[in-house]
Amino acid sequence: FCLDYAGMEVADLDAIAFYDKPLLKFERLLETYYNFAPKGLFSFLRSMPVWSKEKLFLKSTLRKELRQLSGQKQVPKLLFPQHHLSHAASAFYPSPFERSAILTIDGVGEWATASICLGEGRSISLLKELRFPHSLGLLYSAFTYFLGFKVNSGEYKLMGLAPYGNPADPEVERFISIIEDKLLKIRADGSIWLDQSYFDYATGMRMIREEKWKSLFGFPTRPAESPLRPQHCNRALAIQRVTEKVVLLMAEEAKKLTRSEFLCLAGGVALNCVANGKLLQTSLFKDLYIQPAAGDAGGAVGAALAAHHLFFEKGRMVDPDHDKMKGAYLGPEYPSTEIEKVVRRYDAVFELPENKDILLEKVAEVLATGNVVGWFQGRMEFGPRALGKRSILADVRNPKIQKMLNLKIKYRESF
Repeated sequence: FCLDYAGMEVADLDAIAFYDKPLLKFERLLETYYNFAPKGLFSFLRSMPVWSKEKLFLKSTLRKELRQLSGQKQVPKLLFPQHHLSHAASAFYPSPFERSAILTIDGVGEWATASICLGEGRSISLLKELRFPHSLGLLYSAFTYFLGFKVNSGEYKLMGLAPYGNPADPEVERFISIIEDKLLKIRADGSIWLDQSYFDYATGMRMIREEKWKSLFGFPTRPAESPLRPQHCNRALAIQRVTEKVVLLMAEEAKKLTRSEFLCLAGGVALNCVANGKLLQTSLFKDLYIQPAAGDAGGAVGAALAAHHLFFEKGRMVDPDHDKMKGAYLGPEYPSTEIEKVVRRYDAVFELPENKDILLEKVAEVLATGNVVGWFQGRMEFGPRALGKRSILADVRNPKIQKMLNLKIKYRESF
């Protein structure tokens, strides 16, 4: 899609950048298993085939596939910026800031799980980083697993469940105390230390040691799709509060180290919009820029931008009023003629309004009668959030609408 949209071919590219360094990641894998040996032997043996057949030879695989794609023997230079540099670049370079603190937080890259950088002009300087196995992102994923959601995709559900916790219930504070006293230590600079005796992600096939968590919290891991109870909601609220606390401490440290009035955010944890909102409310920074595709998808943009500005040493022009991505609408769009072809192919009933006013009036009428509208307009959003181009529209005045959307259309939990 990118090549087609730009009217280019593979041969026109100066380089192709991948968003992390596979060899460094493999080094972390080996060192981790060595340090925890003999624990994790089964997990180690299971992971080796995919590394020995695919991941260790990623550069060769990419070259082979690029030759097939282009039909040419020569392929562009392949570059591999580190994972958290890709995240940092994805947030800073598109931002409207000439100089900014950069905070990246996720599960894990090669070794880093969080980093504080300073962006100035076209340069990015690493100031501080937190390293595996101590990770705010992995802690949040551990609770995602504990509450019965899927790791690496269900974290947004955990965030969405948190508001259903009762902040006045003493159980919430008890859970927060358990988390901060047993599972991790939070330092003044926002760095954390996780007690690995409670976790299994470093060497095992699961996130947590389930019997220890059951003993700690008084109840077992929630089976997927099972009923949600107040204790689950309170637990979600507790880890959300702890996450917000750590993010704010990390942001304060970024402010202290950089003395910048601006902050750029990226990494999977930067998709936690509740924590982002709390950070914005503190007025710690004059303004924030958050990469819309803050997870690994945005790493593709960051890797390319890091190659452009750091490897090729290309200058950077900053527009203080606009971000260089011009929003998140970077995906494909389709003309009305093509949309009509697809609609006819499926024998769908449709009409073509004469103008925009008639269209909006019709949509408003449909919504007001309790129905739901699928909105398909312009270029697709880049990242996991629906931002008005590929969206589901419904009337929020209808008390039944949220449950209907989640259960009958999105096929997910009612909250």
